[in-house]
Amino acid sequence: MQYHLNGFKPGNYEIPDVAREPAPLPSTIDLPAEVDVLIVGCGPAGLALARQLADFADIKTCIVEQKPGPMLFGQADGISCRTMEIMEAFNSSELLVKEAYQLHQNAFWEPDTHNPQEIKRTHKVADARLGLSEFTHGVVNQARLHDILLDGMAQSVTHLAPHYNRRLLGLAVDETLAQDLGAHPITARFERADAGQSGKTETIKARYVVGCDGAHSAVRKSLGIQLQGDSANKAWGVMDVLPVTNFPDIRVKSFIQSKDKGAVMLVPREGGYLVRLYVELDLLDKDQRASQLHLNADHIIARAKQIFNPYQLDIKEVAWWSIYEVGQRVADRFDDTPTDKPAPRIPRAFVAGDACHTHSPKGGWGLNTSLPDTFNLGWKLAAVLQGKAHPKLLQTYETERRKVAFMLINADREMSALVATRPKAEKHAATARTSTADIEKFIARQNGFIAGTSIGYDASWLCTGHEHQALASGLLIGQRFHSAVAVRVADGRPVQLGHLNKADGRWRIFIFGDAKSPLEADSRARGLVRFLADAEASPVRQYTPTGADVDALIDVCAVFQQQDLAIEDMPDFLWPAKGKYGLRDYEKVFQTSAAHDIFDQRGIQRPTGCMVVVRPDQHIATILPLDAYGELSRFFDAFMLK
Repeated sequence: MQYHLNGFKPGNYEIPDVAREPAPLPSTIDLPAEVDVLIVGCGPAGLALARQLADFADIKTCIVEQKPGPMLFGQADGISCRTMEIMEAFNSSELLVKEAYQLHQNAFWEPDTHNPQEIKRTHKVADARLGLSEFTHGVVNQARLHDILLDGMAQSVTHLAPHYNRRLLGLAVDETLAQDLGAHPITARFERADAGQSGKTETIKARYVVGCDGAHSAVRKSLGIQLQGDSANKAWGVMDVLPVTNFPDIRVKSFIQSKDKGAVMLVPREGGYLVRLYVELDLLDKDQRASQLHLNADHIIARAKQIFNPYQLDIKEVAWWSIYEVGQRVADRFDDTPTDKPAPRIPRAFVAGDACHTHSPKGGWGLNTSLPDTFNLGWKLAAVLQGKAHPKLLQTYETERRKVAFMLINADREMSALVATRPKAEKHAATARTSTADIEKFIARQNGFIAGTSIGYDASWLCTGHEHQALASGLLIGQRFHSAVAVRVADGRPVQLGHLNKADGRWRIFIFGDAKSPLEADSRARGLVRFLADAEASPVRQYTPTGADVDALIDVCAVFQQQDLAIEDMPDFLWPAKGKYGLRDYEKVFQTSAAHDIFDQRGIQRPTGCMVVVRPDQHIATILPLDAYGELSRFFDAFMLK
């Protein structure tokens, strides 16, 4: 798709440039007096959480934003492979894939050895993330991602919509009610800024609150949570531009280092014409802020032109620009649990996204870490609010995501140092300089983290069974379920198995059959199906609400090695009757084929098979032998409520 030919226009890219107009500002309605979950902030973290909770009719959610309406110009642009997988869980990946610029190559430029004042390409390489996912790392306006999440909220059963023009004045947690799960211990006060209501205050009570309100988070400050870290004392400029240039790699992600004018990281944008430039500017004095340099877009353009020498760079339009300083900080807590309180305390307030980790934007990790923050938290809040899981589930959010934040900070610190060309102090000049080869090595070494596909959670009662990891060596416990294609038995269609893991709060059990046909009574897979369907200890029988569909809480799918199966020969449990009419579900049974063999691709042991339990956030919770009925029951018994 091509757009922005005659100037940048925000909005829905499905509408041609000539007809595209920004959506009108939404009308403002009063806040509800009481909710289950209050979300502060309409960034990627807040909208991903709201999108997830919007699908639960029995959970009352409210999302509040200080700005007057949806974002038009995005700060973030990169959409990692893992974020694409999450958007698929919302049934929204196809539009992003269609609209985004896809990153397939990286180019590296350094000073020409024969004329050091000019740059010269050293080489191009394929993007290191290719093949880590069925999706490719893409680039698209952050506002477009927001629009897709907002559309999903509006079309959900709750028709959830943000409340704009609200500034958080204060937030308090009533400690006398904090451990009463039926209470609303959160009190938040907002000031309105919309026309005719400016200065009016509103109060809302909530059972839980999540601060997704950015680096200067008012929620974080109200909870007394501190950001800890430091600054690299370096200023950078960033701008989205429509250029005319003879630079040959203008449509390739490029790392450019000049001799003494600084560095540029170039990221092509969606539509074929738009380009993002990260431009190295000046060193900052101790405690100096980038805003104190009084620089503007013209300064960024002038520096970029110097770095691009001998190539011409004629900027026809600047769609968006900013100047920032590099700094890496992580919150000392991700929830309201005091560090000196005992573990049994249930958190009621959380921070996510930039509210609990800040860094430079060059790696494209902000959005791609923030959105998975609340994808981790959302299903846990829903399970507790619906009475399906023990509230101790909420304690795992900080444990799992704070580790990822530190990984992010360490990677960003290294990336920032590699991309920059100027040392912090002249005395380090001899050792501080890096080459683009160092950047290439870093990308190759960190490709799984950059793509988001290698991020995993440590062993716990939510991630267990590591002694059985060898049963499926390519499906790592704690990491997301790495999708692969299998053939659906009912109609012969090849299907990405990972796309069955939707953001609907359900657990998945994937049965990978043993060497015996599931039609044989002594097949291990057949035995597991009998246990799940009929045994008193079956987690499906124990935890599925009375009168609900058999897969309302735990969705069981099967993948068999045999290639001559028929759906009518399968146990009823694998193609159950559902809904008010008792319609059959034909989309739970799969087999391999010569072209699509997930057993080979994911290292699944053919003689024994195995079962893979996947959490509602697509991460693998445990891998077990097919006959480990007791272990499977004990896993769910550790946190599920009957």
